[in-house]
Amino acid sequence: MLLQASQGQSGSAHVVVLGNEKGGSGKSTTALHVAVALLKAGQRVATIDLDSRQKSFTRYIENRRAWVQRTGLSLELPHHCCVALGSSMQIGENEMSEFEQFSAAVSAVERTYDFIVIDTPGTDSYLMRLAHSMADTLVTPINDSFLDFDVLGSVDPATYSVIGESHYATMVKVARKQRRDLDGATTDWIVVRNRLSMLGSRNKQLIAEGLDQLSFRLGFRPVDGFAERVVYREFFPRGLTALDDLDEATLGTRPNMAHVTAREEVTGLLRHLKLPLDERGRRRAATRAEWFAQVDRPLENHGLTA
Repeated sequence: MLLQASQGQSGSAHVVVLGNEKGGSGKSTTALHVAVALLKAGQRVATIDLDSRQKSFTRYIENRRAWVQRTGLSLELPHHCCVALGSSMQIGENEMSEFEQFSAAVSAVERTYDFIVIDTPGTDSYLMRLAHSMADTLVTPINDSFLDFDVLGSVDPATYSVIGESHYATMVKVARKQRRDLDGATTDWIVVRNRLSMLGSRNKQLIAEGLDQLSFRLGFRPVDGFAERVVYREFFPRGLTALDDLDEATLGTRPNMAHVTAREEVTGLLRHLKLPLDERGRRRAATRAEWFAQVDRPLENHGLTA
């Protein structure tokens, strides 16, 4: 299965995995924003939800689909699959059932889509580790606090200097080594700071310094993600993102500066991810944008006679 998802194979989809062994870090929100951004760039995107108990990513996409049906708005939707939770009394049977579903989902889209975006559960599991081993790009959102920082590393309580690596970081190191040993590919690991305070603080500075120290030890890129904004919570019931047309018809209310700033944050994050967009997809997106820009204009008939 790792071979199937290898970026080294010609024509294989680029796999983006959202992972963190702690819930509430913004994985599902980030996952949908990444998927929608890729769709708007003309890429063919499939999404897989491995959090078969919580299903936040799946519900987000279902909300988006329901809002499209209710309003008639044109909102991009990915090809989505949710791995069902095993119902057997045997752990081994459940893992096999979930693995078979995951394998089938990847096999169905790996050659016909440009990207596969995978949201993983906030708990350690076989499928969660497998998805990390498959990642071409691994995105780890963390809240801007030492409680979330502890998933990656531990600090000295007096100096706040990094003194060790934590369980999730160790798991990622193993997963990246497995990928390298298999096909020589390198996983690009990005740690995204979410729920950033809009005000400067000592905590904010200490977290930034700690992540810089850890990034040299673990080989990830720390970037700023989403600030603590109410608008991100308001998007979920309608399946919206900061990248959608934020007008009154879409939002149900007039947009404000918070919506504009949220879009700038998302755009900045996506730029830092440096995902390899397929040029044909770029051309499709440009052509579609041009068509929409011209659709309301009268047809020119230069050189035509009645």
